[in-house]
Amino acid sequence: MFTKILIANRGEIACRVIRTARKMGIKTVAVYSDADKYARHVELADEAVNIGPAPSRDSYLQAEKIIAACKQTGAQAVHPGYGFLSENAGFAKRVEEEGIVFIGPKHHSIAAMGDKIESKKLAGAAGVNCIPGVNDAIETAERAVEIAQGIGYPVMIKASAGGGGKGLRVAFNDKEALEGFTSCRNEAKSSFGDDRVFIEKFVEEPRHIEIQLLGDSHGNVIYLNERECSIQRRHQKVIEEAPSPFISGETRKAMGEQAVLLAKAVNYQSAGTVEFVVGKDQSFYFLEMNTRLQVEHPVTECITGLDLVELMIRVAAGEKLPLTQDQVKRNGWAMECRINAEDPFRGFLPSIGRLVHFQPPKETMFAADTEHLFGVRVDTGVQDGGEISMFYDSMIAKLIVHGSDRNDAIAKMRDALNRFVIRGVSSNIPFQAALLAHPKFVAGDFNTGFIAENYSQGFRAEDVPHDDPGFLVALAAYVYRRIRVRAAGISGQMPGHGVTVGKEYVVIGLGAGGVNTPHPAILRDFQAISGASSIETGGKRYEICSNWHLGGARIRGTVNGQPFAAQVERGVGRNPLAVRIIHNGTQLDAMVLGPRAAELHALMPFKAPPDLSRFVLSPMPGLLVEVAVQVGQKVQAGERVAVIEAMKMENVLFATADGVVDKVLAQKGESLSVDQPIVEFA
Repeated sequence: MFTKILIANRGEIACRVIRTARKMGIKTVAVYSDADKYARHVELADEAVNIGPAPSRDSYLQAEKIIAACKQTGAQAVHPGYGFLSENAGFAKRVEEEGIVFIGPKHHSIAAMGDKIESKKLAGAAGVNCIPGVNDAIETAERAVEIAQGIGYPVMIKASAGGGGKGLRVAFNDKEALEGFTSCRNEAKSSFGDDRVFIEKFVEEPRHIEIQLLGDSHGNVIYLNERECSIQRRHQKVIEEAPSPFISGETRKAMGEQAVLLAKAVNYQSAGTVEFVVGKDQSFYFLEMNTRLQVEHPVTECITGLDLVELMIRVAAGEKLPLTQDQVKRNGWAMECRINAEDPFRGFLPSIGRLVHFQPPKETMFAADTEHLFGVRVDTGVQDGGEISMFYDSMIAKLIVHGSDRNDAIAKMRDALNRFVIRGVSSNIPFQAALLAHPKFVAGDFNTGFIAENYSQGFRAEDVPHDDPGFLVALAAYVYRRIRVRAAGISGQMPGHGVTVGKEYVVIGLGAGGVNTPHPAILRDFQAISGASSIETGGKRYEICSNWHLGGARIRGTVNGQPFAAQVERGVGRNPLAVRIIHNGTQLDAMVLGPRAAELHALMPFKAPPDLSRFVLSPMPGLLVEVAVQVGQKVQAGERVAVIEAMKMENVLFATADGVVDKVLAQKGESLSVDQPIVEFA
């Protein structure tokens, strides 16, 4: 067994590998860029080596620097994690040539499966079901359109070296095929250094289901059941679960056996995943093979009770698999939510900045621990005060739960999301909460088009209906009463002018556009010591009891005898009197006033925001890589104006109306802040 390994990655996956290595008594070496000097994975590792500037192409993608770090520290093996160089056959080969063990499949297996064109031919030859399409690299956009017409729309345009949703477009007509081909090539070249693109038929109403594999150097290959990954937004997975609520036992067995056939055809030795697209009649087709550990591997770990990272390390050290196919368990139901730094209410634009507050829910399961299951686990590479950088992907954490069945897993996940406190950057937690509450998701009735179909106009606050809005009002009044009691107890107040605590309040919801909605609330039987109170609002009565302390971001307790967890913020926006209540993904921003103060507040004028319709604003922090217009140019609605790069993704800004460019206010290469003007129209 190795005594020291180097992790050629960053963030949560680097931390995840370190946990297993520590359990096995193996010392670890972290590598880091200038931007990650104070990152969590650097703190957790036994040693750390700087490998270059912040951009990944100058650091985490520099194979020679990583090999040099291995030699410098005496690391005998490299774990590549996922992303970066994890599926780079050239890197795996160089590592092997230097006498260092690559904790992953052999370079020839990566090469065979990493190329999506060649892998389809191999899969077909191995007896795996494949999708109709043209598996040869396409040279021009015009040729792409011809091929798409021949196959029949819709088609999927994919980069051969793609992955993680990068270099992939779905086209429903000639125009989309033409533009999609160009975008795919550009994105693939910048992300993977390989601009080859191919086209295949897009299966409508598809499910994305994948089979987890494990192979060793002794010819043994087993499959560890399936993962359901159909809840995707723009081809990026959002929620994953194991097992799938859709496929039958017969389909699971057939998919697993075909995946094993493919792995044996390429002499696969490590953890890997074969992805399938599954039709509503349970017909399934090979999509691709990921020759690495998957982001969503924890859900498989939960239901099987196996540590996949440990098994990867043991296989790389030459050990045999410790179990056979008939010993693979399937126990309970696991789910994973990817918690990303993005604003779901602004088109999921990246959110970059300092994590002012980072309080995950209490963990009862842990990475690298196969003893404690049926609970909550958080895999993350950040901590309080850490920074979400524009240079890397948007993942903050992975929230994993393990329940006795699917409904139990959903209930645990909803509660865990309520307890997950993130401040300083926006996160997709409200969106995750809305998905988990959606009747079709709860029923297991979904496919990869679920998000596009149900949130076609984007995600809005009204897309998160609360099952009891009165509870939010009652909780706001309860919190305010606790604040008033504390203020009234402060010594030194002038006689006759001290803070008074009333029983009647008006909770004024601060809606969009300055619309204020008043909700009368009466508090009775308030007990400061026990934290118990009865609140009447909207014709309902809420008995709330909590030991919440002022300043706490989380509030836990019972309402009418049932446990609840919610979040509280004071002084939101520019209003120091406002209170924010967050529960089940719904957010209530409100002012809580006495009846007379509420009457006076209703008379206050509303200041309308300035008209910014003449400007094209940067919707996110990022790098301005292109300004496509010039001063004096006539621009039509829908025309390309600028391109911003953030978190490894290109974001194109379009004109929303016809106009003439008056000023260009930002230059190519400039780092933009959110809402910074780029172009002004006359």
